[in-house]
Amino acid sequence: MADDYYTSAEIITMNESNLEFNVNDVLNQAPMIQRLSAYSINGTQEKYLKTVGAPTVGFRNLNDGAENDVADHTQVTVSLAIADASFNCDIAAAEGYRLGPGAFLAMQLRNHMQAMMFKIEQEVLYGENTNGFAALADELDALADSTVITGGGDEADGCTSVWAVRTGFNDVQLAWGNEGVIQAKDTSIIRTAGSSTGHYGSYWTPVTGYVGLIYGSAWSAGRLCNLDTSADGLLTDDKISNLLDTFPVGRKPNMLVMSRQSLGQLQRSRTATTTTGAPAPYPESSFGVQIVVSDAVSNSEAVVS
Repeated sequence: MADDYYTSAEIITMNESNLEFNVNDVLNQAPMIQRLSAYSINGTQEKYLKTVGAPTVGFRNLNDGAENDVADHTQVTVSLAIADASFNCDIAAAEGYRLGPGAFLAMQLRNHMQAMMFKIEQEVLYGENTNGFAALADELDALADSTVITGGGDEADGCTSVWAVRTGFNDVQLAWGNEGVIQAKDTSIIRTAGSSTGHYGSYWTPVTGYVGLIYGSAWSAGRLCNLDTSADGLLTDDKISNLLDTFPVGRKPNMLVMSRQSLGQLQRSRTATTTTGAPAPYPESSFGVQIVVSDAVSNSEAVVS
């Protein structure tokens, strides 16, 4: 994608606006990663031990022995990806802002960081960026997986999913590299090539960091896929119950991540029991598991088979 810079018309629009308001039409909130467990690591790669087989134990007769057996382990390596929210702007654009270049750069930093967090949330779910990291969709991509079930829909490129996530130590977590989070370095003035001729001075603010997804075990997440707007593909509590049934005792997920479309379907599937006959409220949980609504959940997924 080509570089994009502010135009004079956009600067004029900013200067003529009442900045006591902060209206945003961009869908870039990241409620899921706000709730994900996270930790920092030293470097840009994380290695951890996963138990993949329990030791054999049992009973024995008096004066007779039992065979010794040990648990089976494997090492998992997670390489973190570079998250980049850096930005560059013409000095004249920043100084043309009526609150000054400092306020202009602060506004850009806020916008870029918010967009980056949303991009990370999308990456956690789908991992569609070739320079990103392995995602939940990479682990939960077939109905043969133990915690993946179908919601009954079959609309090509028109499906969505409910993601059941167990976050916490040893389960789904975000790992931030180099012992920190995404950080904004000092802004500097650089010489930038013009769009057609010559050069101009610009403010350059590097904003980078390393981030990756720790998946944990096979029971750390599940997926109720193939939900759509057809009669057979609507989301209901019964379907969520079937998803939760795939998790073993003691490994229940602690969040259900879904789209606004799925939340509306779930609300309409519930029967109000109030004496006033008021409609059921928007659900905040299902079977004790918190519902998290995110615009990062796509309503145009392919059918999972």
